[in-house]
Amino acid sequence: MSHKYIFVVGGVMSGVGKGTVTAALGRVLISKGFKVTAIKIDPYINVDAGTMNPVEHGEVFVTVDGDETDQDIGNYERFLDANILSVNYMTTGRVYQSVIQRERNLEYEGKTVQVVPHVPNEVIDRIERAAHHAEADFVLIEVGGTVGEYENILFLEAARLMRMKYPDQVRSILVSYMPVPAAVGEMKTKPTQQAVRMMMGAGLTPDFVVARSALHIDKPRIEKLAMFSNVHADHVIGSPDVDSIYKVPLLFEEQKFGEKILWSFGVEPRQKTGLSKWKQMVGRIENAKSEVKIGVVGKYFSTGDFTLSDAYLSVIEAIKHASWAQGKKPKLVWLNSEEYEKSPSKLKELSQMDGIVIPGGFGSRGVEGKISAIRYCREKKIPYLGLCYGMQCAVIEFARNVAKLKDANTTEINEKTQHPVIHLLPGQEELVKDKSYGGTLRLGAYECKLAAGTVARKAYGNALIEERHRHRYEFNNEYRARLQKAGLVVSGVNPDQDLVEIIELKNHPFFVGVQFHPEFQSRPMNPHPLFVGFVKAAMRK
Repeated sequence: MSHKYIFVVGGVMSGVGKGTVTAALGRVLISKGFKVTAIKIDPYINVDAGTMNPVEHGEVFVTVDGDETDQDIGNYERFLDANILSVNYMTTGRVYQSVIQRERNLEYEGKTVQVVPHVPNEVIDRIERAAHHAEADFVLIEVGGTVGEYENILFLEAARLMRMKYPDQVRSILVSYMPVPAAVGEMKTKPTQQAVRMMMGAGLTPDFVVARSALHIDKPRIEKLAMFSNVHADHVIGSPDVDSIYKVPLLFEEQKFGEKILWSFGVEPRQKTGLSKWKQMVGRIENAKSEVKIGVVGKYFSTGDFTLSDAYLSVIEAIKHASWAQGKKPKLVWLNSEEYEKSPSKLKELSQMDGIVIPGGFGSRGVEGKISAIRYCREKKIPYLGLCYGMQCAVIEFARNVAKLKDANTTEINEKTQHPVIHLLPGQEELVKDKSYGGTLRLGAYECKLAAGTVARKAYGNALIEERHRHRYEFNNEYRARLQKAGLVVSGVNPDQDLVEIIELKNHPFFVGVQFHPEFQSRPMNPHPLFVGFVKAAMRK
């Protein structure tokens, strides 16, 4: 079977859920017996997601082969239960960079290089490479932004050209918001009608419309969309708000979305096992009643009057996966580390939590509050899991307050500290000096050897593991012996470079810090073992 391509574009507003729709549809097609991959196109000039503001753009997700990508790549991995590689991610900056480099290399053979067709053709080449690399039957391509804005018009042009090139192999889906204004009291189709017109203005007619709304779209609204949007009424799919995104594949299955997609391509299902295992997993979510209360101490929370959690999306999902697997309903509480610097007495609220997580981050803002929170967890025996920066802060706290290295710090915060227990990775000095930041961290999967008899070894059940990294600073081995003598347990080490990957404490319910990001490998049907161990400890508290 030749590759089939499905473009997913957005209408009316951003954040409507294109990524979830893409991932959920992928899961449905997998259940029909097909091999599926997904691609994200970001309309930003940034070459990768690593240089974007996490409050504005959300989490930076790291692939196993070391690419810094949009958070939707993480959604694809969790729903498709497969690793998505760097070939599946592109930005405007990345595409233009390739076109310019090819022009410099005379690969266009002296032709005048134009925005159209050369930029859309580069997009098409990348899509086809990803399809070939994954050997996919279906390739889902999510186009960032919404129709009608100038930033993604070249990607829509690529979709149009692909439709011309492969008329029987390309389809498009418009994911559009259907508002229900409180003062009006009914679902309105007009914004989506306008979005369809703008999409048609770009040379594309949607084959399907996914109606995102607080409520399920009803028959009169479906008929109105069909009449004014050139979409068959049977191809309008309702996607109301649900309390868990993992219910969306089941919602699509009820409406036979997968069968309708296959029918539009003239393809028959290869199997009829359906989503039985997925249904079981959703059942565990619904049956989880008793709560486990997890505090997340961070700083990327607020934008104006709103609290945004997307900066820690994979961490949130990993906590959920582990909690559901134990029959628990996770209750996440956002704790701002900067508040602990202003009012140390607020640290008492940590005692109300069953467990504390400090995720990754950069910079000095709120770091002393994180260190204070870690000390509270260590002394009060509250289960603690530190991720990346959360591990580094745990090392600093232990060095200061247990090993009595009062000035201990990371050189990221204080270059002149007397005790740089965390310092720059070897080879990073010149990059920092030259301000070469984009894509230059330690990225991707690295091996880690676990020490026998440790919490980490017990959680994983293996002596050698592989985890994904995204950091520039590292545990300083010059202090390893001194900190170990004071009681710090080094339970995981990279065997190639002798880098400390995991630290933990004895005589504590659960106190583990990891230099990597285990959250990137957690899946709803296969929760990460470290998060499972952490949640079990939190349940005991």
